[in-house]
Order: sequence, then structure tokens, then C-alpha cells
Amino acid sequence: MQAISRARRLQSLLKTSLRPSSARLGCLNDGGIIQSSCGDPQQISRYQSSYSALGSLRFSGLVQDNGLGAARHLIIPSASYSSSASTDADGPRDTVKELHEKILESVNTKRTMAPNAWTWSMIDNCRNPEDIKLLFDALEKLRRFRLSNLRIHENFNCHLCREVAKACVRVGALDFAKKTLWKHNVYGLTPSIASAHHLLSHAKQHNDAKLLEEVMKLVKRNDLPLQPGTADIVFSICYNTNNWDLLAKYSKRFVKAGVKLHRAAFDIWMNFAAKRGDVQSLWKIEELRSQSTKQHTPGTAIACAKGLLLEGKPDEAAAIVHAINESLPDTKQGSIVVELQKLVSEWPLEVIKHQKPEDRKALAAALKSHIPAMVNSLLNTTGLQVTVNMEDLIKAEEISA
Repeated sequence: MQAISRARRLQSLLKTSLRPSSARLGCLNDGGIIQSSCGDPQQISRYQSSYSALGSLRFSGLVQDNGLGAARHLIIPSASYSSSASTDADGPRDTVKELHEKILESVNTKRTMAPNAWTWSMIDNCRNPEDIKLLFDALEKLRRFRLSNLRIHENFNCHLCREVAKACVRVGALDFAKKTLWKHNVYGLTPSIASAHHLLSHAKQHNDAKLLEEVMKLVKRNDLPLQPGTADIVFSICYNTNNWDLLAKYSKRFVKAGVKLHRAAFDIWMNFAAKRGDVQSLWKIEELRSQSTKQHTPGTAIACAKGLLLEGKPDEAAAIVHAINESLPDTKQGSIVVELQKLVSEWPLEVIKHQKPEDRKALAAALKSHIPAMVNSLLNTTGLQVTVNMEDLIKAEEISA
């Protein structure tokens, strides 16, 4: 009778402290199983893992069953997903503090491994740098417990580590985000290039070349493998910040590492070279592109056309535009006209600005002659009509004066 009484009291306590949030767990059937309609399969997997972990406590004697189906209520603590009354601005929020205390109590006092659901919930609920600080403290304690008590030497799984990096970037805790890239750390985190991409994407969003350099140093120092997607982000940041030297530096690194660049990366790289009027670099990049992929994109074809115009070859420039136009389906041929219009109206001003003062006048005069010649050649061979505004070319000529 005493055992049954204790079990009922425990059941009552669990109903209040471990009741699933209706906002996040509104899809439980009578058997306590999470149905597929609840949403994200990854989230569902976490809940099911938590349910299994908590259910195992009952069979190990830590939680008793009074025969009334108490196990159905052992899902996930409501604190993991309930809203917090505290603000996101200053200190850690109540939800994160409660989870932090639960994890520390589990590993320090009870000497048992905390459920994975608590860690995932901390990650999901982080809203400011103070939350992240508590998260990293909890990770350090969990790592130490796994190593000393459970003899688990492996780090946490890669997916969890990526989500930690994502959470850090989300709340602006960039110093903590950088720690996720450390090969040797006390938090049990496994660094990956995917985690670095979260930081690089943040740098791209804010045109932060300094952060780009810091992240790339960490990537190199911790032997993280470069990927084509890494180049896409890095090249975009360099282009948007107008930093050709930085792009030249990192492009060598990607090529040396044998990374097969995406077409988008070649678009950016070749367009940047053409924008600067660096014909020598443009043809070197074109050679690399031809080794990687045979087919031009509209962007790389127009970049080559610009290079030929700079060399005084308007007919050859028209020929390469004609070739790419013929290879594209009818639905995409309009993109060539758009790129050509930019070449005529925007590019001359850009390329002249990047030249030495003593070379600008000669280049402006050459482009004023070569661009209309290319457009006329295209009109005769392909029927492509591009408006040549002589005022734009006159402006370019005036800038050179």
C-alpha cells in the first residue's frame, strides 16, 4: 500500500512537471505515441528518444508504475518548450535557466546522464548570449560526466554540434560560435565545415570580411575540409565587399585543395575579374572553368565577352554570346538580353573606375567603339536587340577625363 501511495504521489508530480506543451506536442494519441502530423521528423525523433529515455527510468526502478498508465505522461518536461516571462535582452531566460539547473542536478547530484531532450530544448530556447553561455556550461558538464562516469570518449553527434553553432549565430554569440570549430574543446563538440557555413552565412548577410577571415583561419587551423558550398559563400562576400585581393587569396586555397567549384562560384569570380578589367586573371579562371564544366552559364559567357571587348575583339565577343544564346532553351534566352543590357549600360563605368588614371581615356574611347560593334554583330547574326545608350558611354568617357 505504501508503495502504491508513493507511486500515485509521483504520478501526480510528473503530470504537473513533465506535462508536454500543447503548442509543441499536440499530436499524442492514446498510447502516448507521437504521430507524424506533429511536424518536423527530426523534432519527432527527439521527442521519441526522450520518451524512451524517460520510460527506461520506470523499468530501472527510478520511476515506478502503479498500473494506471503513468508512463503515458513521461514525455518531455514542459519547461523545455513553455514560454518564458523573462525578456530576451539581458540575462538568461527562465526556461534556459531551469533546463541548465536540471542538467546540472542530474549529473552532479543524481549522478545520472540527463535526457537528451533537455539539451535539445536548451539549444532551441536560446535567445541571447547569456542563454548560450549556460548552454556551453551544460555541455561542458555533460561532456565531463560522459567521460568520467560513462567512459564515453566520443564527442556529441555532428547534428547536435551544428545546431549549437546555428543557435550561437542566431543570437549573435559569435565568439561561442567560433568555439564550435575548435578541434580540441572541453564541450564535446565535433567541428565541421557545416558549422563554419553558419558563421560564413552571417558574414555574408552583414558583408563582414573581417569575420570571413577569422572563420577561414579557424577552418584551416582545425583541418576542416573545404567544400564547393564554402566557396560560394566566400566568393560572394569578397565580391560584395569589393575585395579582389581576398578573393584571389582564397580562390588559390580552394583550387589547391582540389575543390570542384560550382558554376555560381565561377560566375562571381569571372564577373569580378571582368569588372576590374583584369583580362589576364579572367582567362586563367576561364581555363579552370573549362576543366570543371564544358557548358558556359550566361554569366561566364558574358564575362568572356567583356574580356574580348577589352582586347578589342567585338566580333569574337558577339560570337561567344551567340553560342550561349543558341544553347539555352527559349524560356531562358531572356537572361542573355538582361546580362547584355548590363554590359552596355553598367559595365563600362565600372571597369573604367578600376583602371589607372593614365589608362582610362584610351579604354573609354575603345569601349565606345567596340560595344556598338558587338551589338550590331549580334543583331545581324541572332536578332538579339540591345539598346545602346550613347549617353552612358559618354559618361564613361567623361569619367576617364
